[in-house]
Amino acid sequence: MTGNSGEEETQTRRVRVVLVDDHRMFRTGVQAEIGQTETTGVEVVGEAADVDQAVTVITATRPEVVLLDVHLPGGGGVEVLRRCAPLMAAAEDPVRFLALSVSDAAEDVIGVIRGGARGYVTKTITGTDLVDSVFRVQDGDAVFSPRLAGFVLDAFASTDAPPVDEDMDRLTQREREVLRLIARGYAYKEIAKQLFISVKTVESHVSAVLRKLQLSNRHELTRWATARRLV
Repeated sequence: MTGNSGEEETQTRRVRVVLVDDHRMFRTGVQAEIGQTETTGVEVVGEAADVDQAVTVITATRPEVVLLDVHLPGGGGVEVLRRCAPLMAAAEDPVRFLALSVSDAAEDVIGVIRGGARGYVTKTITGTDLVDSVFRVQDGDAVFSPRLAGFVLDAFASTDAPPVDEDMDRLTQREREVLRLIARGYAYKEIAKQLFISVKTVESHVSAVLRKLQLSNRHELTRWATARRLV
């Protein structure tokens, strides 16, 4: 697959990627397949083999996209997503996650998507398609291997949450970001640091959210967010 227009596009575009997988030989293979930056546009800026390494490397390098295995020592891909939630929620240059796993089990797919990953592809994917998936996730798209998308649609179609949430529609994008971080247990000072705003601004956003949702305190807010699987 060597169309000139595709080559020109990848040469002008760049995406910084971290590889998270506990098999060193697999990471080496992915690096060799997609990490030829001048050809693919993908720059591998870090690697990790377990949860703690992943969080450290991702926090230090702030990549655009993380290729994340589901089964990792230290708690798995879901734990990486939980600990990197503030990076995903950043107002500018958020870190986005694409699960890359040998598993095609529905519970694995649904678990990482609920954790905040933007997509899920299996390790049978070709190098060309993986590069394309990475750029799509960088752009904010959701990407799935064909048969896996059905798991996600079925899972979210079966929830009690309405397709259109009028309460959420009342909130601004920044209020939603603050809401998610509050619900995940972050203190005002931590939220201010993650979103690059003042503590006073965080307090203003929380007050606005409570007023719009007709809630009394952050404990009710957390229950509200958990019921809608926003945490």
